[in-house]
Amino acid sequence: GTTGRGIGPCYVDKVGRVGIKVGDLLDESNLRDKLAAALEEKNFLLKEKFGADPVSHDVVLANLLAYAEKLSPFVGNVSVELDNARRKGENILFEGAQGTQLDIDHGTYPFVTSSNTVAGNACNGAGFGPTHIDSVIGILKAYTTRVGEGPFPTELHDETGEALQRKGGEFGATTGRKRRCGWLDGVVATDAVRLNGLTGLAITKLDVLSGQSIIKMATSYRLDDRSLSAMPANVKDAGRVAPVYEEMAGWQSEINEITAHEDLPAEAKDYIKRIEDFTGVEAVIVSVGPDRDETLLLRNPFEV
Repeated sequence: GTTGRGIGPCYVDKVGRVGIKVGDLLDESNLRDKLAAALEEKNFLLKEKFGADPVSHDVVLANLLAYAEKLSPFVGNVSVELDNARRKGENILFEGAQGTQLDIDHGTYPFVTSSNTVAGNACNGAGFGPTHIDSVIGILKAYTTRVGEGPFPTELHDETGEALQRKGGEFGATTGRKRRCGWLDGVVATDAVRLNGLTGLAITKLDVLSGQSIIKMATSYRLDDRSLSAMPANVKDAGRVAPVYEEMAGWQSEINEITAHEDLPAEAKDYIKRIEDFTGVEAVIVSVGPDRDETLLLRNPFEV
């Protein structure tokens, strides 16, 4: 479902070549013309489709010019700035948003966002050559969640799922909706490793699993009489698969005060190791609580 923030309509404008870019704010005459062209279409829809009043060109223009005054010092060629920093040997960190399965091209379409969320889009979006990327760290929750509709093979509709939701504080960051919760989907994790070219994992919310006597991870799917090692390309089939679980012993003690990997319960370390072995990617960060100091750095994630 939508977050109600206009992301989809914004991308419609972008693909339709009628969007207004930040650089347009610096030229009032150009901005005025582009805004008029955009509002011609929007006001037609507002009036004829929804029976609403048209949007005032002058009011929107005044608002945009106010933004221009604040933003103009920060407008420039990002690609050039990044390349200059690279040539100087400076560290550059790109941070993505949303999960791999929400990618407009590689996700569970149509239950996706409007943009590419895989790591490769950091290069495309920032204008940074892909051969200059040294490492790609994937953030992997110790269990799986999803907001809104779409296939979720490991979703739990029982007390365990509710416990994960409560303890993990699983609410959508924008909408506040409850996230759907389930056991870790190793199939989705390996898909993400492949699609993003991950070189390391940051395993988060390990502490939420404390108190579970048994922990499960899906290692494959069953679809009718077939065994699958990847998410089906057809979203209808993706909604029909049944997870095949591997069970591991859980741990009872709380772990949020632990500051070193070696001090974790043996079962927690076994779980991390199993994730590493199954995905083929080493864990570089493990979080055992929500605070900054509740993060275990297993190795420098930026050392290649």
